[in-house]
Amino acid sequence: MSDRSTILLTGFGAFPGVPVNATAMLVPRAEQAAREAFPEHEVIGEVLPVHWEEAPARLKTLIARRNIAAVLHLGVSPEARGFQLELVGRNRQDQRADVAGMFPQTEHVIAAGPDILATTLPVERIAARLLGCGYPCETSDNAGSYLCNTLLYHSLTAAWDSPEPYLAGFIHVPSTLSGHGSDGLQAHPDSPLDWKVAVSGTLEIISACVDHLAEQKAR
Repeated sequence: MSDRSTILLTGFGAFPGVPVNATAMLVPRAEQAAREAFPEHEVIGEVLPVHWEEAPARLKTLIARRNIAAVLHLGVSPEARGFQLELVGRNRQDQRADVAGMFPQTEHVIAAGPDILATTLPVERIAARLLGCGYPCETSDNAGSYLCNTLLYHSLTAAWDSPEPYLAGFIHVPSTLSGHGSDGLQAHPDSPLDWKVAVSGTLEIISACVDHLAEQKAR
């Protein structure tokens, strides 16, 4: 196990209606760039299946026995007009089929869990950093009720329950970042983000988290 603290980046694979998920390509690119930009941290990127049971189980494995500093989840949304910073995870999930055609067993993410859990990301610092670079950014108090929200709620539960709390949160990017061109991997001409901004913006998000952690440690 590395002595360095870990920054975990996750994206999602395809799911019904989204045959090409931009975060499945964004996470590996951001992982490589972040390893070069933040050598003092161990950076791990993982593309999770859009599966009601496998995604939370894989997350649990990823954060177990690691010195976690921050967990940043990335997903796509047709409503996102740039980097959409999710403020809360909600203890609810819709009866929607996952990539395997399976449905959630309950309407709650975690039985007897609180209705809402707040992100532990330094949202104001992140937003200021992104906007300062000229990157579109907004906040949201509704991460939906599909796998994005379910993963966020599981992640926040683990972060809040950890004896050594860490940063955890979810960022949506526009669905139009991929799905166009002859290969389906290009951003739509009208997309609020292109690939260069998507990667550099993700690095700015990580940088804001690293700065926040350094300030917390210095207190």
